[in-house]
Amino acid sequence: MATYKIDPAHSEINFKIKHLMITSVTGSFTKFEGYMESEKDDFTDAKIHFEAETASITTHNEQRDGHLRSPEFFDAEKFPKVTFDSASFQKKSGDDYTLTGNLTMHGITKFVTLDVELGGVNTDPWGQTKVGFEIVGKINRKEYGLEWNAALETGGVMLADDVKLQISVQLVKQA
Repeated sequence: MATYKIDPAHSEINFKIKHLMITSVTGSFTKFEGYMESEKDDFTDAKIHFEAETASITTHNEQRDGHLRSPEFFDAEKFPKVTFDSASFQKKSGDDYTLTGNLTMHGITKFVTLDVELGGVNTDPWGQTKVGFEIVGKINRKEYGLEWNAALETGGVMLADDVKLQISVQLVKQA
């Protein structure tokens, strides 16, 4: 069984949410770790675990980031991590896969399906085998108890329910 660990220096965990119903705000988690275990070259037997520290959330706006860490959103003190544990990693065709598993956030666990593209496998100049994946998906924040919102005078709400996930990970095969 080969184990691969996320290389945080070459990985990004990003999300987008519609704000004021007219534009999107992008954010990310800056502290995260994870691993994949697989015996097969096509990774179809992969078991994946991932976790991000909720206190590391950033949207590059200090006031908004503080609000996101507060009990009205992630409640980072009470729920310090977002975690994901895979149930399956199925090849659709070519380099395209479907990843399913349990996403736990704000103390609530839901089964999610994500689209994955295998970027490739390569060896870096120091002889390390690396694997790259691009992962996209969408979750409903309210299903995880992240329900804060504000009505707009013109109708509608400040924040959309759906959050788009955009994740790029590079994993290093462990010796």
